[in-house]
Amino acid sequence: MQTYPPHQDVLAAERREDGSDAEIDTEAFISYHGTEPANALVPGHTTESGGVKIVGALFRGLVEYDPETGAPNNAVAERISTTDSRVYTITLKPGWTFHDGTPVTAASFVRAWNHTAYGPNGLHGAPFLAHIDGYAAVHPDDGTDPPATELSGLRLVSDREFVVTLSAPFSEFPVQLGAAAFFPLPESFFADPGSFAAHPIGNGPFEFVSAEPGQNVRVRRYREYGGATKPHIGGVEFRFYTSTDAAYADVIADRLDFTEVAPYSAMEDNRYLEELPGRARNRTWFGIQTFTFPLHDGRYADPRVRQAISLAIDREALIAKVFFGQLEPADGLVPPGIQGRRDTGPHELCTYQPVRAKQLFDESGFDGVIELTSNTESSILPYTELCAHVSRTLGRECRFVGVPTLAEFRQRIADRSVTAIYRSGWIADYPSIENFLNPIYRTGGSENHGGYSNPEVDDLLAKADAAPSQQAGWQLYRQAEELILADMPAVPLWYQSTVSAWSTRLRDVRPTAFRELDLFSVRVAADPR
Repeated sequence: MQTYPPHQDVLAAERREDGSDAEIDTEAFISYHGTEPANALVPGHTTESGGVKIVGALFRGLVEYDPETGAPNNAVAERISTTDSRVYTITLKPGWTFHDGTPVTAASFVRAWNHTAYGPNGLHGAPFLAHIDGYAAVHPDDGTDPPATELSGLRLVSDREFVVTLSAPFSEFPVQLGAAAFFPLPESFFADPGSFAAHPIGNGPFEFVSAEPGQNVRVRRYREYGGATKPHIGGVEFRFYTSTDAAYADVIADRLDFTEVAPYSAMEDNRYLEELPGRARNRTWFGIQTFTFPLHDGRYADPRVRQAISLAIDREALIAKVFFGQLEPADGLVPPGIQGRRDTGPHELCTYQPVRAKQLFDESGFDGVIELTSNTESSILPYTELCAHVSRTLGRECRFVGVPTLAEFRQRIADRSVTAIYRSGWIADYPSIENFLNPIYRTGGSENHGGYSNPEVDDLLAKADAAPSQQAGWQLYRQAEELILADMPAVPLWYQSTVSAWSTRLRDVRPTAFRELDLFSVRVAADPR
């Protein structure tokens, strides 16, 4: 039987030496750098980082992740048990409520998951539920009207217990359950989805206060929060910035309390340590930066083109010049610290081999200029420098073509009007090798915007999903990763590491492995006046 442990109160060992919190203002709001959510704050419709950050404050799932290691621990779940990795019995802890005072029950999860999975609802998080039995009947691949409205693999037992039957064994399923797509929804959502979108009601540590389009979202501490660990702040204002430089400058000036990402220039000669003494941290997290080939453009159909561009990049030199040596070159598709990651050293196509790169490129017969694109709201230096590497090695002009806003950039990717190799990347929804492969590289995957498809990869991923144990599944995922890297539909560049910075009034600041601020540990110093 596989059972996940209860959540532990990680703050217990961090009490102040005098045992007093007298100098802490527990009613203070903090301001937090963010980007405007792409969709309404409905958990099953929120997959991008700007929205997930806010939804994660408003909701809590069956599982939550340790802020430092990413390890899963039970949150709303009291117990998640299975004997075969296919049928999971989930028991909830008592006493959890939504922000409107209604109880969180097993039906809160079952109804939410059914709503998210149902194809006509058009929710972006639906593919997270694809392992549950009956998904194909509520979400047909061909977009036709589904013959069913509810997942056959969900069965209510009582207010505190439900059973999940998967279409095949999937040992990574419990690790998934802290992702936003698995959060519960209250009855009020189903009564009036429009009102909910304007004023979301969750079960998390903070409740919704207000939102100003293009400006901010404000949330305040929910005093009846059911979790074992409680926040020590009054609330959070997520402020939307279009420039990391502007957010960083506001932190230095104490106009913004926290930004999880400082501009690249702050790393030069460790400048951030002088500008923010004692209030910055550089740490790696569960993210990877890549460039993806638009495979709907026939110019990139030949894998030799894609392999050549990867081999043309001197990642270590680029990181030394642009990031002052403070990032780790990507040696594959899965970052360090992720469960199941391969440990056999750099994949050969992720190394700098200029002679081989030029040979492959010439053999491919590629015609025309190579173009790279990204939104230009943050620094474009990494991408112009990357283009310079490609030009020098391949002897062909590589041109950076910027897109003014993130919204326009994402739209071009979504409607496949992009014809340049485009900036991409991934932040873990949950800490598993599976999460870095299935959504992005499986045929029809929810984040497979480049159009990559390889039946052999699909077969390996399916077998890995259905493996009888996590360890057996990891071996198959690694084999799939090897095939994906050989095809090189996206070029791994570097594993994400960023400087987080905070204002002089914050205490006990803990940036998480998911590039967020741990809202449970942070505190605010009381104004001495």
